[in-house]
Amino acid sequence: MRLHTQEWGTGDRVALLIHGIMSDHRTWRRVGPELAAHGYRVIAVDLRGHGFSERAAEYSVPLFAADLEETLPVGAELAIGHSLGGLSLSLAVHALRPQRAVYSDPAWALATSERLVDAKMLNALRKANRNMIASFNPRWEEADVEAELAGIAAWDPEAGHAVDRTHAVDHIPERPVVPSLVQVADPSYVVSAAHKEELSARGFTVHTIKNTGHSIHRDDFDAFMGSILGWARGEEPAGVR
Repeated sequence: MRLHTQEWGTGDRVALLIHGIMSDHRTWRRVGPELAAHGYRVIAVDLRGHGFSERAAEYSVPLFAADLEETLPVGAELAIGHSLGGLSLSLAVHALRPQRAVYSDPAWALATSERLVDAKMLNALRKANRNMIASFNPRWEEADVEAELAGIAAWDPEAGHAVDRTHAVDHIPERPVVPSLVQVADPSYVVSAAHKEELSARGFTVHTIKNTGHSIHRDDFDAFMGSILGWARGEEPAGVR
């Protein structure tokens, strides 16, 4: 499936952005323009059943990944995936071959998570109102709350069953296909301390972004961007451990 895309910037370098479940390109409202200011042409997708992309008869993580391969250019300088977007990117990275990949609190190990996310929970979250989202995410700006509400309203709840089907599988990659950064929330319910150690042993760079929730880019935008840009320059940015 060809996906809806949103672009920022006209730079010579290309950056790809892939959102998580129940969200869409609007979650990157600050990240896209910031990368554009650093010389990137930024392309953000809406996964199938999300945002302005079509609803589908079937949803699965392999299909999310296949859509990325069909929609996005090969050889981008940077690719960033959050949560489900990180999982989908990791399955498409062999084909997309970005020069660098960032997996932001990726949903690789839901089967071993202490706080399982399933379609029932996601459907319950569809009823969240502005006050609930703001209270659960006190560090978000008002525009982030609005973007979340818009994403939920545009989301096909059938897509939540793709998450159910990931629980029985450990999707942690055996090795990084390209130089890869894993950003981990603090605390994270999808990447455990043991997972961080294993990822480091497998060759991934791991940054834990202190005092953030699952949406690191909305909880601490400066630390999120500093982690990515610092890593790209070979630096260890402030605010990580």
